[in-house]
Amino acid sequence: MRVIRVDASTATILLTEAPAPKVRDRQTGEIAKDAVTGEALMTVGVVYIDEGESSLIQVTVPESGVTEGLTVGAPVSLPGLVARPWQSVFNGRERHGIAYRATAVAPGAFPMAQAG
Repeated sequence: MRVIRVDASTATILLTEAPAPKVRDRQTGEIAKDAVTGEALMTVGVVYIDEGESSLIQVTVPESGVTEGLTVGAPVSLPGLVARPWQSVFNGRERHGIAYRATAVAPGAFPMAQAG
């Protein structure tokens, strides 16, 4: 699967949803785990703002990468942010999207305005 590194160095990233366990199976409530480490996964909602455009995205992070002190509405950093395009067929319907993953989510700062 193709992995695209996301350069978020100039972006403003604001937390819109507090970290919550990523559910693998809604019927059983099973929590998703990392395929390699077996660690539980969490999701966070953020608004990603860069070059005048914004997107609401869900980002998956390992449970150990969730830092204390996160506040909804405050800036956060997402080290190691990558995007993975995906597609699947379910009940005869093709679906596609982009899954985002980071190594952590931590309190961040607003980027410095550039003089111009």
